[in-house]
Amino acid sequence: MQVRDVMTKDPSCVTPTATIREAAQVMQRENVGVIPVVEEEGSKRLLGVVTDRDIAIRVVAEGRDGGTRVSEIMSSSRIKTCTPDDSVDDAMSAMADEQLRRIPIVDDRGALVGILAQADIVRKTRDGASAERTVRQISEPGGKHSQT
Repeated sequence: MQVRDVMTKDPSCVTPTATIREAAQVMQRENVGVIPVVEEEGSKRLLGVVTDRDIAIRVVAEGRDGGTRVSEIMSSSRIKTCTPDDSVDDAMSAMADEQLRRIPIVDDRGALVGILAQADIVRKTRDGASAERTVRQISEPGGKHSQT
């Protein structure tokens, strides 16, 4: 099974100039905890992501306001991605290795085409044991992304 078979296609996104308030409103509307950050709506070239945790740690805890720009707090270095043609097994391995609950899916130009969440894997695949193992590995404490 390929990533394209289980990913959420065409996820909502924001640009670096959006405010944290706008990103949080998209999260609220879409009921998600991560918003991809793209260069511009037209190209959708992935630049990074902003998570609900980024907002809590880098905005609220630091006393910033909702007018803070996404570019100031987004995660942008070493963003792990997959392609729609990757196997779900390869995506699960990447997610487990990086301890990511969600991974952006990009095309060969680096444009955002989807997002794959651990929930997508659990709901849409038939291999419950592999999905369970991946979720367990993602949830292990102390991953490289746990210290934002």
